[in-house]
Amino acid sequence: MVCPKSKSGAAAPEPGRPRLSKLTLPVRLALLVTGTMLPLIVFAVGIAVYNYRQDRDDATRRVLENVRSMRLVLDSEVQRMTDGLQVLALTNSLRNDDFQSFRRIALGFVEQYGRGGLVLISDRKGRLLFSSATEDTASLPARGNLGTIERVFARKSPQYSDLFIGAISGRRVLTVEVPVFRDGEVIYDLCFSPPISIFQELVEKQRPDQLWTVSLLDTKSVVFARVPNPSETIGKQASGALYDAMSRTSEAALSSVSLDGVALSSAFTKSGLTGWTVVAGVAESSLIAPLWRNIAITSLIGGILLLTGLTFAVRMATTIARGEMLHNLLIDELNHRVKNTLALMQAIAVQTFRSASRDERTKFEGRLGALAEAHNLLSQEKWAGSELRDVIARALQPFLLNSPDRIRMAGPAVPLSPRLAVVLSMIVHEIATNAAKYGALSNETGRVTLDWEVITDAPKPRLRLIWTEVGGPPVTAPVRRGFGSRLIERSARDQLGGEATVDFLPRGVVCTVVCTLDEAR
Repeated sequence: MVCPKSKSGAAAPEPGRPRLSKLTLPVRLALLVTGTMLPLIVFAVGIAVYNYRQDRDDATRRVLENVRSMRLVLDSEVQRMTDGLQVLALTNSLRNDDFQSFRRIALGFVEQYGRGGLVLISDRKGRLLFSSATEDTASLPARGNLGTIERVFARKSPQYSDLFIGAISGRRVLTVEVPVFRDGEVIYDLCFSPPISIFQELVEKQRPDQLWTVSLLDTKSVVFARVPNPSETIGKQASGALYDAMSRTSEAALSSVSLDGVALSSAFTKSGLTGWTVVAGVAESSLIAPLWRNIAITSLIGGILLLTGLTFAVRMATTIARGEMLHNLLIDELNHRVKNTLALMQAIAVQTFRSASRDERTKFEGRLGALAEAHNLLSQEKWAGSELRDVIARALQPFLLNSPDRIRMAGPAVPLSPRLAVVLSMIVHEIATNAAKYGALSNETGRVTLDWEVITDAPKPRLRLIWTEVGGPPVTAPVRRGFGSRLIERSARDQLGGEATVDFLPRGVVCTVVCTLDEAR
């Protein structure tokens, strides 16, 4: 056969060369679009997450700043109460035990805070000596919360109670208590129980917006003012995580769960004046909602762009596939015509050389075979050119079957244009044929070395290929040049624009071919 093919009709892949991917062009383009878009989508989502973390850090700082501001407002209000009580403690009527005259002053003080306020005077044992609510102190029960009274007498300074049930009112109350001195000694405990609504109004005014939870807690972490849901939470102790943090430090920011079961980004700070704690938190949902919104928008836009890109990729792949199909069809048609032409030439040669010797017919058929092999290689590469080593390997394939180690090839990778590939294939075939008949490949001991290099000292790079034989029969220069030698020299000169020289050295033939390289296409 002039043009051998594999069973499938295409050239078989060379050993050691990785198989091409079976993925179709539309799939490859889709993967390209996906591989381009997905990192961008992931990057955009990463930006959204980064912004969320920044917003969360800002929110945490904002919460901490708010609780500090609320603590200052609370301390200012309680300090005002304390200062007013200390002024009352200095009145002459109280120092002279004139409780009747003191009543008018005490009622004026209570009126500043509205209904529900109560001023009491008690001794060390908690016996009531005065009440702004009634003149009949004899019928009143003893004071509750004796611990605060004991601290007033012991420390001789204002004291602030935790939330407790008042013995007189029967309601939850807090007290601000100051000592009353006589001759440097504490003789009475002056107590003011402000309306709880004062603290409730304070947290409602200080609450930034409806998404915030603000609470005031006593020293035992019991809530005495809160928004939202004050009626359901006043009197309850703080939740676990918040309670644990408050027992360890006087100020912190943390994530917690409110008494309503709402996840909060919280902060608290303890008052150095009263020991009470201001706690505030913003709902985590309000912080994470923008993140999910940004991720949803990013994913939607990214999905639309990805879908658009995939649509264009599929359409482009279809267009390219049609063009490639037409290109392959034209190449197949060209291959068919060339092979038919070579087969026709072979048939004509058989008829023409019927009376010629077998050696002459073999020479001609070998040259046709070399052309066919070069054509097969270029067809395999879609006529885009070939690599020099592949061209040489194809041309020498018949001579490598029995003794592949006798021919050594060495040189860099050199891409060849289709024109160079065909001409060099013919030249190498002629040189190898001469070596098989007369030279190093005609016996069992001869060897051939085929080296090549690219010379770059000229405007266009040149290829130098050197065929060196050793170990063959003794070499003598021929009396006349044969057709093969003339074919080599003329092909190198006329078709390659270079030159070929054949030196018949005693140790073996050396053939040198120099040609200008075309840009492989």
